[in-house]
Amino acid sequence: MLKFMFMFFSLFLFFSKWWLMFLFMLLMFMFLFFSSINLFYFSNLINYLGMDILSFSMVLLTFWICSLIILASFMLMSENKFFLMFMINLVFLLMSLILAFFSLNIFYFYLYFESSILPVLFMIMGWGYQPERIQAGIYLIFYTLFVSLPLLLGIFFVYFNLHSFSFFMFKEMGSLILYFLMILAFLVKMPMFLVHLWLPKAHVEGPVSSSMILAGVMLKLGGYGLMRIMKLMLFMSLKLNFIWIILSLVGGSLISLLCLHLVDMKMLVAYSSVVHMALVVGGIMSLNYYGFMGSLILMIGHGLCSSGLFALINLMYERLGSRSLLVNKGLLNLMPNLSMWWFLLLSSNMAAPPSLNLFGEISLLMSIISWSSISMVALMIISFFSAAYSLYLFSFSQHGKILKGMFNLKSVSLREYLLLMFHWLPLNILIFKVEYFFIWN
Repeated sequence: MLKFMFMFFSLFLFFSKWWLMFLFMLLMFMFLFFSSINLFYFSNLINYLGMDILSFSMVLLTFWICSLIILASFMLMSENKFFLMFMINLVFLLMSLILAFFSLNIFYFYLYFESSILPVLFMIMGWGYQPERIQAGIYLIFYTLFVSLPLLLGIFFVYFNLHSFSFFMFKEMGSLILYFLMILAFLVKMPMFLVHLWLPKAHVEGPVSSSMILAGVMLKLGGYGLMRIMKLMLFMSLKLNFIWIILSLVGGSLISLLCLHLVDMKMLVAYSSVVHMALVVGGIMSLNYYGFMGSLILMIGHGLCSSGLFALINLMYERLGSRSLLVNKGLLNLMPNLSMWWFLLLSSNMAAPPSLNLFGEISLLMSIISWSSISMVALMIISFFSAAYSLYLFSFSQHGKILKGMFNLKSVSLREYLLLMFHWLPLNILIFKVEYFFIWN
């Protein structure tokens, strides 16, 4: 652990340098190689730094997305928009997320879980675009903090009964009050349908960095927390989980329909995140092995794919000054070199092979249909309309008449190609090693 902490503190020396990204990646590869010795023996929270496959994959995803955020935020450096402050903020966000995934103690997890909201709030309110970013920040804080006090009460209730905060000591408690206290904070964080309104607002008003970290890692904290605390209330979950599964599947169906008439590209990708997370909630709440594994795989796949789409939309926004599909038309003629990346990322978003999303969605379909065959109707609607809104975004942005006001466009730099490639490659290469995700139990 000391070598990682030393590396973290060495990051403070290079705050204002863009090549801090390489240090992030170096830290990630160090972490990967030190941990991979025990990879086959992961069975529970007992190994290297107390990680199992769930924590391990989430920490790697955090490192990867944070490195790519620096690669995506070059405009802040070139225009000198408080780049030093931005990097300090990003390093604190990275530390709080990694410590949350490292925690073997539910109270520490809660502490880092909540502290990771602040850097995202600063990103949205400090580097956002419109004056509405203040409202978006308030939405983010109120939605997440409103349910975090019940979670804290639930954690102390667990401590009062089990005399321990440790994940090791968790056992069935069978309390109805505890069930609702513990579960709501994570459902809002996912976000589940009906408590999702803070997410599109935060995405649309925030800069590309906040969108990438929100879609890439922050939503996964909710799924991670749910998987960890299910051990406490299995009996209540077996009785009451149908509420959340039905709500998620109906909500996912409605929102995938809603995506078909959105004009703002960023809003469309933000709502598609809610649809994907609806499947993840359904998988976790079905309480079976394929549900948990499929949720883990889809969370990683969605983190890379959604973050890549936000980066791609930002490239267009930097050039055309708009995210509207009415302005971003005919891009196939205008920027044919980016059309392939639009196609690759949107095909991954609709769970086409060989992306991780495909494997995750197949596992989740199996788990939810095994829970109830009637749910197949909602799942068919979600799968069909996921493909429909991805094709809608592709066809409307790539085809059509070019807006007459476009005269000079910056060409796409090597940095931007790298940014897109680093999102797409792990998303489609990891499918060959998908068995790693199935050794967690």
